[in-house]
Amino acid sequence: MQHDAIVIGGSFAGLSAAIQIARARRRVCVIDAGQPRNRFAATSHGFFGQDGSAPRAMIAQARAQVEAYPTVEILTGTAHAARAVPGGFEVEVDGARLTAARLVLAFGVSDVLPDLPGLAERWGRSVLHCPYCHGFERAGGRLGVLSASPMSAHQAMLISEWGPTTLYLDGGPAPEPEVLEKLAQHGVAIEPAGVTALVGADGDLSHLHLADGREAAIDALYVAPRCRLNSPMAAQLGCALDDGPFGPLIRTDERKQTSVAGVYAAGDIARAPHNASWAAADGVTAGVFLHQSLVFAPLAA
Repeated sequence: MQHDAIVIGGSFAGLSAAIQIARARRRVCVIDAGQPRNRFAATSHGFFGQDGSAPRAMIAQARAQVEAYPTVEILTGTAHAARAVPGGFEVEVDGARLTAARLVLAFGVSDVLPDLPGLAERWGRSVLHCPYCHGFERAGGRLGVLSASPMSAHQAMLISEWGPTTLYLDGGPAPEPEVLEKLAQHGVAIEPAGVTALVGADGDLSHLHLADGREAAIDALYVAPRCRLNSPMAAQLGCALDDGPFGPLIRTDERKQTSVAGVYAAGDIARAPHNASWAAADGVTAGVFLHQSLVFAPLAA
């Protein structure tokens, strides 16, 4: 079947795009591998009407609502490749080939975490990235920021809004004097020693092991890791990429269209900073303008 649109990724951005296309009575296929970025978090916060809900439950509810539209097909699987063909695009999904006039890329990103013992298993619980998503629940505790880039000092100033904060340089260079002065103004302490391990029971943090043998008491550690795109599909299609603050981003315009006509991108792959609410909003934008492109400016067959 020729679809009007294929949406690659069925999380916050992809489903938000798909429901707009479906409500316009267009044929849309959503392909989802079932690995949302926020699957490590028990709850999602700050999302309109869903504060404190489990991310997978939110996605399941949205998926059921999208799937109820008669022009929607949702496939569980992995889209491996995409290419332009006459009249639109062809997508390879686990051996099958689907075609559509338009594409929405919403396959998400993965976080490339620091290789520290005890860190990965606490990701999304006591090792965090976004204070707006999880800061309130950790407010007033002993907070830390693991230095991973020049942006880490900025992150430490921000995190200090939620409680006493230490910037762990992890053996790296100290910030410039003017940055140190700003950190001091925000009450941020500096720990120069390397971090060798994270320790705590049941996914919580109690302390960090430091390279000089000391222990540092801590309740939550913030990290701003680099991200990688979950699929090479944007490059396969010839979409322009930019170097964002956390990793590559697919370049889009105000309508969430990429540099390739007929291909839209939404969610963490096409914006920084990242947030579930922004991902959903960008999905709405992509879905609405994709539909309008079918109405007003169809691609030549």
